[in-house]
Amino acid sequence: SGIDFEIIIIDDGSPDGTQEIAQQLEKIYGSDKILLRPRPRKLGLGTAYIHGMKHATGNFIVIMDADLSHHPKFIPEFIRKQKEGNFDIVSGTRYKGNGGVYGWDLRRKLISRGANFLTQVLLRPGASDLTGSFRLYRKEVLQKLMEKCVSKGYVFQMEMIVRARQLGYTIGEVPISFVDRVYGESKLGGNEIVSFLKGLLTLFATT
Repeated sequence: SGIDFEIIIIDDGSPDGTQEIAQQLEKIYGSDKILLRPRPRKLGLGTAYIHGMKHATGNFIVIMDADLSHHPKFIPEFIRKQKEGNFDIVSGTRYKGNGGVYGWDLRRKLISRGANFLTQVLLRPGASDLTGSFRLYRKEVLQKLMEKCVSKGYVFQMEMIVRARQLGYTIGEVPISFVDRVYGESKLGGNEIVSFLKGLLTLFATT
């Protein structure tokens, strides 16, 4: 690719063999390219970002799910978009251009669409996909946002964009295809939906 990169894998004790596969990749590509930084149990998305950031040596950080629902083929497009507009953040969007979602049932699609619609109405964030997590950040911008964000779980992604707008950071978007995971299960349940709604109302009241 001609891009200088490292891959930092944060695994929170998942039972799906992620760590074992990452160890094999480390042997093939070297520990300078594949950095496995596991944690003993699930400690939340926000703390995983902070944990990964501590080990990142580059000026830009791409955050993505490792189950290939976020396809690496979009990363060069993120980099191109960033250079094109000198953006602080480039966010993958499923809801613009030729972006889309594949493999979800109707319930999951309705939840995601509904969450985005509610967020657009209440917060007017100026970005089309608030609940996705496939994004490129300037490292120093990500650090600043992490200091400001207080949410946990799925609200966290939304708060990152809302706070970025508040702080005057620029956001570019790249349409992506999101393909539901082949292995493993989504962690989205009733508790996450309730906490999302609470978080959305908190952001509405405080931003």
